[in-house]
Amino acid sequence: MAATLQAKKRENLKTSNTRAIRSAGEVPAIIYGYQVEPKTVAVDSIELLKTVRDEGKNAIISLQVDGDAVDVMLHDYQIDPLRDELVHADFYAVNMKEEMDVQVPIVLEGEAIGAKEGGVLQQPLYDLSIRAKPKDIPEQITIDVSDLAVGDSILVSDLKEGRNYDILEDEGTTIVSILVPDEEPAEDSAVDEPAEPEVIEGDKKEHGDSEQ
Repeated sequence: MAATLQAKKRENLKTSNTRAIRSAGEVPAIIYGYQVEPKTVAVDSIELLKTVRDEGKNAIISLQVDGDAVDVMLHDYQIDPLRDELVHADFYAVNMKEEMDVQVPIVLEGEAIGAKEGGVLQQPLYDLSIRAKPKDIPEQITIDVSDLAVGDSILVSDLKEGRNYDILEDEGTTIVSILVPDEEPAEDSAVDEPAEPEVIEGDKKEHGDSEQ
């Protein structure tokens, strides 16, 4: 079920009005995409951030614009780096019957046996590229790593069947692995330098006597 978010039409695009919208705690935004004429709107900043936090970045949002509902996804957004505030958002209207390509975050759960034994857990892949209808896009891909021993790995090909989406990544791509810990270098591993020739006192004395 899509999350619901209220939006207001925004027809006055003057800079002064845009500033007033932000001062009121709202974010100027634009809607475009499937069967939608591009239109400018404003949404509550806190409600938008809460929706994305609770539902995920690929959530389908039912955007209510003056009584009309549009199924959208948050396609892009801009943040003021100085104030750390949301300043603009782009909503893409989706066709609920058509597949689309998205990136879904990969989340690891559990503590690997190999990590407990001193191995190093490495995760080369943090997002999985998939193709799915909007309603079938998962919030995240969860992988249990509890049984991984040192030297084990999980590849894209190891992901379970029965999903409602196609994976676009190469099957041989490593998602997570447990590496063998680095071995400490041995203390005697340094190359021995040639020893200084030993001076024999006796020979020195005899040599000195012969000169006298």
